[in-house]
Amino acid sequence: MQELNLPKTELKIATKDGKQQVFDILRRKYVALTPEEWVRQHFVHYLIAQKNYPAECIGNEVSITLNGTRKRCDSVVYGQQAEPLMIVEYKAPNVDISQQVFEQISRYNFKLKVGWLIVSNGLQHYCCQIDYGSGSYRFVEDIPAYDDIKGV
Repeated sequence: MQELNLPKTELKIATKDGKQQVFDILRRKYVALTPEEWVRQHFVHYLIAQKNYPAECIGNEVSITLNGTRKRCDSVVYGQQAEPLMIVEYKAPNVDISQQVFEQISRYNFKLKVGWLIVSNGLQHYCCQIDYGSGSYRFVEDIPAYDDIKGV
């Protein structure tokens, strides 16, 4: 798999029926090792190890219903009271981060109403803070630490 713009991490990789799988520490099971999953696993490890996000406050493949259709958020970060704080959308490294990707994550946010949105293809990461009071948003340079997103 491709080297990413994230800290290196040791992932548990196995082969089953001739296909590579990676252990997802949040779902506690092996899942298909796709380029997007490669990004997800590195990003989740980065959030936990570098930004002090509690593993128990992150969910992968979180189902939501939007306009009668089931959708899945790649990752959702929750607060201590199980309130959603952040949505993270992953793309494979060869997928450009486009307006369409931001529209996708914004649709998910109609349901969850989080204060933070992140989009990453493992090479580029975009983080946006939403201010519902003023109806505005701003992009931030660095991914915030867990303690910095709880009070928003």
